[in-house]
Amino acid sequence: MVRLMGRSPTRSPQRPSTTASVSRQRQGGDGARWRPPAWLRPVLSVRSVAGQVFTLHVVIVLLLVVSAVIALVLQVRHDSVQEARSRSLAIAETLAHSPGIVEALDSPDPTLLLQPRAEATRKQAKVDFVVVMNTDGIRYTHPERDRIGEKFVGTLQPALAGRPVTEKITGTIGPLVQAVVPVNNPDGVVVGLVSAGITIEHVGGAADEQLPLVLAAGGAALVLATAGAALISRRLLRQTHGLGPHEMTRMYEHHDAVLHAVREGVIILADDGTLLLANDEAHRLLGLPEDAEGRHVLDLPLDPGTADLLSSGRVATDEVHRVGGRLLAVNQRSTDRAGGPPGSVATVRDSTELRALSGRAEAARERLNMLYDAGVGIGTSLDITRTAEELTELAVPRFADFTTVDLFETVLAGGQPDGAGSVRRTAVAGVREDAPLYPVGTQTRFVESSPQGRGLAIGRPLIEPRLSEAPGWRAQDMERSGQVVEYGIHSLITVPLRAGSLTLGVVSFWRAEKPEPFDEDELALAEELVARAAVSIDNARRYTREHSMAVTLQRSLLPRSLPEQSALDIAYRYLPAQAGVGGDWFDVLPLSGARVALVVGDVVGHGLHAAATMGRLRTAVHNFSALDLPPDELLGLLDELVGRIDSDESEGEHSAPVTGATCLYAVYDPVTRKCTVARAGHPPPALIHPDGTVEFADVPAGPPLGLGGLPFETAELEPAEGSRLVLYTDGLVEDRQHDIDVGLELLREALSRAGDSPEDTCRTVLESRSPVRARDDIALLVARTRALAADRIAQWPVPSAPAAVAEVRAAITRKLTEWELEDLSFTTELILSELVTNAIRYGAGPIEVRMLRDRHLICEVFDSSSTSPHLRYATMTDEGGRGLFLVAQLAERWGTRYLPTGKVIWAEQAIP
Repeated sequence: MVRLMGRSPTRSPQRPSTTASVSRQRQGGDGARWRPPAWLRPVLSVRSVAGQVFTLHVVIVLLLVVSAVIALVLQVRHDSVQEARSRSLAIAETLAHSPGIVEALDSPDPTLLLQPRAEATRKQAKVDFVVVMNTDGIRYTHPERDRIGEKFVGTLQPALAGRPVTEKITGTIGPLVQAVVPVNNPDGVVVGLVSAGITIEHVGGAADEQLPLVLAAGGAALVLATAGAALISRRLLRQTHGLGPHEMTRMYEHHDAVLHAVREGVIILADDGTLLLANDEAHRLLGLPEDAEGRHVLDLPLDPGTADLLSSGRVATDEVHRVGGRLLAVNQRSTDRAGGPPGSVATVRDSTELRALSGRAEAARERLNMLYDAGVGIGTSLDITRTAEELTELAVPRFADFTTVDLFETVLAGGQPDGAGSVRRTAVAGVREDAPLYPVGTQTRFVESSPQGRGLAIGRPLIEPRLSEAPGWRAQDMERSGQVVEYGIHSLITVPLRAGSLTLGVVSFWRAEKPEPFDEDELALAEELVARAAVSIDNARRYTREHSMAVTLQRSLLPRSLPEQSALDIAYRYLPAQAGVGGDWFDVLPLSGARVALVVGDVVGHGLHAAATMGRLRTAVHNFSALDLPPDELLGLLDELVGRIDSDESEGEHSAPVTGATCLYAVYDPVTRKCTVARAGHPPPALIHPDGTVEFADVPAGPPLGLGGLPFETAELEPAEGSRLVLYTDGLVEDRQHDIDVGLELLREALSRAGDSPEDTCRTVLESRSPVRARDDIALLVARTRALAADRIAQWPVPSAPAAVAEVRAAITRKLTEWELEDLSFTTELILSELVTNAIRYGAGPIEVRMLRDRHLICEVFDSSSTSPHLRYATMTDEGGRGLFLVAQLAERWGTRYLPTGKVIWAEQAIP
């Protein structure tokens, strides 16, 4: 070690002799060849540093000489071109402004007058040509007379515009410079042109005169430089002891590697304790002064234990000494074991920094794990609040002691964020529950001086290392800010939640447990963590917006309230799917004759398309029910409608057909207590008898809507009064875990233990069957039957004779008096008289009249004819045709209902 890094004087006496012997071997036995002097031979050897320096000096001088010659030649050429431009322009301008040239150009024979002057000028000025031409470029003069009259070759446009022009071209006589000058008459009009040209070689003779002098000077400089380089190289050869460049480079590379490349302090001491050498790392770890080398180790500012160890020279292995705030591991060995000089060498390693480095590596690994967990643990649902909570749960306590998420109000509703609006605290998590931070649900506005406000304004994360010294933060809420500081929260990182160009809110990380404030590395980690969460929150926001739109559409298409009617006690439930808006729907439709229609339908799928299709089907059922059609015929018309919708949708590029639409339609008559049911691919209805037994009605299962080709069948039920009819969609009885048969059995069990009221029935069914996260919509409709009392029904047969009308009137008056509805006698007699008269005149027997007292007074006339009367406006000359018009004016509603054996014309009046 001492030999390597010290300055030993015993290193180099053998190198010159070795070089000389190599030189002699190269010369061989040829004594006739010139041999350089003995002192010059090592200098000329390129294997030594001196030889390389000598060669480099010679090459540099040679390059300078060559460069000077090239620069001279280029400068002379440039000067020649400039001189040619000046001479040609001066000669052309002199001739163009000479007296008489304008008159010569206007003469009948310009060549006769101008050729002698041009040639005289050319010879006197020693140029190659002087040409006078007209404005078209036709030569009047030229040194070679056979070219007179030909067109001049060159640029004439600037000269024709009144400006002289010079240009460098290559002509028939070689590279030349020519100038073209306009000839102006007294009015300033260009009447001709003069051109003078000279070849460049005629003005470039200076280079030939100066080149020998430059070469002579360069040769002298080369000789002097070679001699000086030889002397310098000889001196360098003695100082390097004949070492070659590779050996010197390898020696210094080893020296630097030992002293500076390692992260250990190296100390070399003499046997008397004098410090011979200490590298930079030793100076840093031990705090050595710059002049430490050459001083005794006990005189240096070292702690006593370390100084005693170094001065003793004893062997030590990883002996730990505390120096300042560091724990140093010292190793010491003697240097004279292998015949080296007496002394010792010690190495010093900072174990404190190794531990700190290990801690930093562990922290980096933890941060990578946290980012990975953020990627898989944040955004597991499309719920904005839950996504914000996942972010806070991940950050506490791994990154911060408390984490809060504040989102703009519009973001929580799925809308675009309003940068000027208020924010609502969406999620809070902490190591303790009693922190004086704003609780969840708090609505606030951040002031501009607060870190959150500034971060939202500039769109970048901010760090507040010491909250107690931040007046801008206290301006948000003086009282609560004081409570936060007193609680022990001392440092804050606030990061805007940005998704693209949108700022959704702000996330705040608070530190209380650790005494160290947040640093810049933690700020970068917080930014990355929030950036990953922002994407998930924005996705949840977009989903919330789309879901809200679909839910709004669906809610607007479903019945908002049930119509008033007396035939059924009804309760219903509608549970939308968590995955998206579906197409389940239901309806209650009052019909004529106190009857009520119950409808439950389902459009397979989710989204706006399913909701819109559901609205179209519900509207169609409303329209078809107004025709008082039987359930099977109504489903047939609905099937045709779905088929037409499919046909129209299939023509669109981005549309989808209605697939999997089902429907169940039931009509209950409280007078006869009969319920007629038909279904199109829908689950069968359940019937709960008054004694609590449950059965599923045997209703023929028709094909789903839209398939077409098959008629629908009806089933007629006659439930006892107080029975409950249960209609539902397949979401109640089907899921991924159970088959429909299992679902129907579970529904039967739930219905068997349900209460008597429809509300209790709905609650019991949903409590037993509703999953935590429904994958399909659930529509449930429970209707308890009623029967219209016999004393509220009046019915009379009517003979097919006009005289029977009077008897009907008398019977109606008596019945209305019995029902205490004398105020309706006149209008009722008038309505029934007209309807009975039409039935006698235009219908066919038998004819019957029926009055029902329900919420309305219902009058019905039955006949066996299928011909339906229609309303028309009678003219002044018509004797009839005003009966139905009067009926329409006196009744609230009227219409015709067809039966298998005829028709019924009915009219309803409001009961006062």
